[in-house]
Amino acid sequence: MSTGVRCMIMRGGTSKAAYLLAGDVPDDPAERDDLLLRIVGSPDPRQIDGIGGAHPLTTKVAIVGASRDGRADVEYLFLQPSVDEAVVSDQQNCGNILAGVGPFALERGLVRVAAGAATATVRIHMRNTDSIATATFPVADGLPLYSGEVAISGVPGTAAPIRLDFEDIAGGTCGALLPTGNPVDSVAGVAATLIDNGMPVVVMAAADLGVTGYESPAELEANSALRAQLEEIRLQAGKLMNLGDVSTASVPKLTLVAPPVAGGDLSTRTFIPRRCHDAIGVLGAVSVATAAMFDGSPAAAVLPPARRAELGASAGGDRDAGPAAREVTLVVEHPTGTFDAAVRLVGEADGSLRVERAGIVRTARKLMDGAVFPR
Repeated sequence: MSTGVRCMIMRGGTSKAAYLLAGDVPDDPAERDDLLLRIVGSPDPRQIDGIGGAHPLTTKVAIVGASRDGRADVEYLFLQPSVDEAVVSDQQNCGNILAGVGPFALERGLVRVAAGAATATVRIHMRNTDSIATATFPVADGLPLYSGEVAISGVPGTAAPIRLDFEDIAGGTCGALLPTGNPVDSVAGVAATLIDNGMPVVVMAAADLGVTGYESPAELEANSALRAQLEEIRLQAGKLMNLGDVSTASVPKLTLVAPPVAGGDLSTRTFIPRRCHDAIGVLGAVSVATAAMFDGSPAAAVLPPARRAELGASAGGDRDAGPAAREVTLVVEHPTGTFDAAVRLVGEADGSLRVERAGIVRTARKLMDGAVFPR
């Protein structure tokens, strides 16, 4: 460890991570996780002896390497070290950190673009859920362009756009878009949609939990009765979503929904899993937007009436006319702004929904490139 481990710190979307090459970390998961905990400085609430940001959103890791099976250009494993526990989770993707994978792969020479190319397209195998995403972003002289005019909520200033298109992400962690087969379940006495469209999420109406859904994250975190109720719901939902005992896991996420207040389609407050998020994750927003497509769900119930009518009862196809397909973009409000999530849905003849693809636009920026010295 005297020479350190090569590391690039990048902002991806509204998160921040250490990006490492697969060849620079141990293959054995236990050895790898021990190294990562020492790199970020966990367990310690301040992470004073590591590069972690003392918050889950700024204590993330991306392991990136060349594709081993030819399905994509590169492989990406997302890892979530705990801040105050000696735990590293690999049970979910992170769409925000995904935004930096394509540029990082180009920076490290894992992929290359043709001379004079203005755009790079990188196919990424997301190992956490065994699914594929395609990142498209601008380049100049063979390297990523980070400056641009795209603003995303929760990030100061503007940057270059990174388009992310997801294939076959429904049920990647839980085995099905709706793991229970139901658009609405009762979990610990609360109506909820248990959904996995790239991220396992429990979607509930804030009003059903005795809050407005417009409180600040700090206010919600200070509500000990609410947090205890949410943890009970999360533990029960984990079993219903085929995740087993989630007491030490970071999924499922919990999202409270309420009617919009800033011109969007619905307002959200998200716990990941016990801390209230200042924004909402990429794939979390996609899952919540998808939940709003199901008539009678908590997410659909808080949509403005005109918007609910526009989306249709269940987005299903006419039984006689056959399946219908359409792309729906919902504006998801969160504590620091809004998030546009586009979902292409196919309504099957039996009235069920199939998610064909999902797409979003994020930004990323290289912050530091060098070597990190683990504790």
